[in-house]
Amino acid sequence: MNKKYIITLAVISLGAVASFAGATHSWGGYHWARTANPFTVKLGDNLSAAWDPYLGTTSYDWTLSGVLDTTIVPGTVSPKTCKATSGQVQICNSKYGRNGWLGIASIWISGDHITQGTVKMNDTYFSTAQYNTPAWKNLVLCQEVGHAFGLDHQDENFNNAPLGTCMDYTSDPTPNQHPNAHDYEMLESIYAHLDTTTTVSQSSASSAQDIDHSNPKSWGKVLRASADKKSSVHELDLGKDQKVFTFVIWADSDHASHE
Repeated sequence: MNKKYIITLAVISLGAVASFAGATHSWGGYHWARTANPFTVKLGDNLSAAWDPYLGTTSYDWTLSGVLDTTIVPGTVSPKTCKATSGQVQICNSKYGRNGWLGIASIWISGDHITQGTVKMNDTYFSTAQYNTPAWKNLVLCQEVGHAFGLDHQDENFNNAPLGTCMDYTSDPTPNQHPNAHDYEMLESIYAHLDTTTTVSQSSASSAQDIDHSNPKSWGKVLRASADKKSSVHELDLGKDQKVFTFVIWADSDHASHE
């Protein structure tokens, strides 16, 4: 039996753990299994109409990669729960509450292979003046979907100058709304080899355990946290070779009440 992991990448922007600029930013070598390049990842659209233009931008941006394409398909899940679907990335928005996070991307892994993913955008914060801007929405959605392909962050130092990529933490989202050349190069490296099987475009519902993103206590032990506590990573061991890794960037000052 393949070793199975569930990886949860919670994201966006306000802080940092370490700098990855100029280095590899593959997330553990995890990737979609496929037998040819380019391959297509389906993005399930469970978003409100207000979010659809941002998903269109994100899909276009990542399809510029030479090794993968994305296509937007009708969503099949409730935005509130945003349960995963095998072989796809379900993308949702809702007012998930003042739980501390702005955006979360969850990626299910079997061995080294991504099998499904979810992305959640928290309108509780995106409805505020601070985050209700095109720049913030483009940055967050682009970064969350990038995680679903196996990318980590290029830089996690909140005070560094923007790198011009959505895979970078920054206090100024304006220059960081889209991938950059290093992201596309990293994808080419991650997907340089081919597999004998495929995990993309399967249509069966997920049988993996869903993650309660509203309750940080369910995320397991803290693996790392930034000095300013605006970013943290958690590990939950489910037994039987299954784990959950949760990467969190806390929105503004709300992290303090959710530690």
